[in-house]
Formats: sequence, structure tokens, C-alpha cells
Amino acid sequence: MCAAEAQSERANALRSSGEPIIAPDLGYAEIGNAIWKRAIRGEFSPATAADALATAAGLFTALVPMAELAASATEIAIKLKHPIIDCFYLALAERECAPLITADKRLIAAAKRAKGIEARAL
Repeated sequence: MCAAEAQSERANALRSSGEPIIAPDLGYAEIGNAIWKRAIRGEFSPATAADALATAAGLFTALVPMAELAASATEIAIKLKHPIIDCFYLALAERECAPLITADKRLIAAAKRAKGIEARAL
């Protein structure tokens, strides 16, 4: 059995809240990358890694195509001088008038600079 990720208890509580959980489809790649890191460290077998990715992706209410967010994410990235990969999440939060919930302190700070995007720490 592998160790739980940081903030996993809070993430589980969020999932159990019944609130919709949406993300850019980029989230699928980011989850896959985290699972890949655990697999190459020997914490997951290839089969377990594949199952974990399928399970994780199924936890989202919706994965929004990046193409729908690209123009807004680019605008936000330039305005904030912040990496565009994070700005896809900011663009989605802004579009949906939904809070951004993340454990990424830099992303929370960027949301505050963006004005009008609510961000909460996981």
C-alpha cells in the first residue's frame, strides 16, 4: 500500500460534499503525471497505475476541453505574467463563476491578482 498524497483527507471531503468538480481536461494529464511518478518509484504497478488514472478521471463531474479555455487562459497568463498551464484553471473558474480549489499556493496568489476569481486552499 502506498502513502496517501498530501491533502488527501481534504480532497476526499470535497469529493464527498456533492459539489460538482470540474477541471480543464489538462487535469487528466496532470493526474496521469502524478501517477506516473509513483509508478516509476515502484509505488504502483503498471496495472495499478492504469486503474488509478481511470478512477481519478471518473471523480470529475466534467473535464472541459482546453480549446474552450485557450483564449481566456492566454489573456490571463499574459496579464498576470503567470504560466499558462495554471491559467487554464483560472480561466475555467472565471468562466463558471466557481471557486478554484487547489493546494498550489502560487496558483491561489495568481487568482487573487486576477481579481474576481475566488480561490480556496485545499
